[in-house]
This record gives sequence, C-alpha cells and structure tokens, in this order.
Amino acid sequence: MAITLYVVHGSHPCAAVEKALALKGLEFRRVELLPPLHAAIQRVRFGARTVPAMTIGREKVVGSRAIVRRLEELRPQPSLFPADAELRAEVERAEEWGDQVWQPIVRRLLWSAIAAAPRSLASYQEGSSLPAVPAPVVSALAPAVTRVERRLNRADDGAARADLRSLPRHLDRIDGWIERGILGGPDVNAADLQIGATTRLLLTIGDVRRQIEGRPAAAHARALFDAPGGEVPAGALPV
Repeated sequence: MAITLYVVHGSHPCAAVEKALALKGLEFRRVELLPPLHAAIQRVRFGARTVPAMTIGREKVVGSRAIVRRLEELRPQPSLFPADAELRAEVERAEEWGDQVWQPIVRRLLWSAIAAAPRSLASYQEGSSLPAVPAPVVSALAPAVTRVERRLNRADDGAARADLRSLPRHLDRIDGWIERGILGGPDVNAADLQIGATTRLLLTIGDVRRQIEGRPAAAHARALFDAPGGEVPAGALPV
C-alpha cells in the first residue's frame, strides 16, 4: 500500500492530514508543491486545484475530510472518531465547521496581511523541503503571488475586516467545544485536527494572535501542532 500525499508547506489542512497519518502510524511519501503553481498542477493531476490530495496506488482522494475518512478505512485504530454515536455526531459537526467556516478564514486573513507586509512571505518558507529561494527574491515576487492567492481565496480588505469582527464569536464556539469535551479530550479526533491546525496558523498573524492568546483555543492548537513557521507583524491587517 503505497501512499503519496501532495501538500503545500504551511497549509493548515495539509498539516491536519499529516498529523492524522502520523497518529495512524501510516508511512507515506510527501510531495511538496510550490504555491500558487500548485493549483494548476493539482487540477491536472486530481481534477481539483486544492491540497491536500492523496494517492493510494491508483486511487485518488482529495480534501482533508475525505482523506481522514479513507485513513479510517485503511487503519481503523486508533480511531479519529468517538465510538459513542452522539459524541461522534458532535465531532463530525465541529469538523465540518472547521472545514467550511474556520479553515477559509485563515487564508483570507493571512493573504490580506501578507499583501500589506510582503517581506513576511519569505518567513513562511521555514521548514520547507523545496530549495530555499533568497528572501529578496521572495519579497520581489510577493506582490504577484499575493494577488493570485487573494483572488483565489476572495481575500479582499472587506472580507478581512469582516473576519476580524467575527473572530471573537468563532473563538467562543471553539472554547465551548473544548469545555464540553468535543475538542481537546484524551483521544485526538478529526475535529481537533481540522480546527487546531487552522488556529495554529492564525497564531502566526500578529493582529490575530492577540485575540487568541490566553484562550483555551490557543492552548488546544499548540498542544497538537508545532509552529508552522512564518510571522506577520501586528499592524498589517485593515481595521
């Protein structure tokens, strides 16, 4: 069973899937793609522009939630879903929210922040397996890369302002799930991975980090994921 995982360095859904593979003890080959070129490559290879994507022999699976469920089939233990039916339903609802609502927020905020602080883009190369591009070159390319990513992710200043206003409400939801044991329990579940990876990347944005620090959501993310590398200083996002 040869597993190959296609990722973009620093991607939060990719981090979630890599953690799932590690928890399952499944060996895999990691192929890192360069953004934003990955979109065209993935569309040709998988029919969708997004990462993560996985092949198992000739089988293709795209998207973090679909991949986690396929991993459950390949290696049921340790399970990433609770055995209790009611709790599993809660975890699945939280996982879906993490995918559909929480995950896109960090893309919009991060690319909006980098647009205002283009020198910070080079810092997100840290830990990449691709050949290092000199920081001055990355800074020179940053405006073009950022324009493409903002267009792909609908990350204009209006969206960033709306996301910043909504952050406290979303963080209250995550903290509530932690308090109820849906997240942050003794056994890591799929919602932990989906939500924690996004929160961990949000903590690299200075304007956002100050809203998350001290909350259970911050401790939850740090317990699951190491710092992904990269930093955007406070003051970059529109107010």
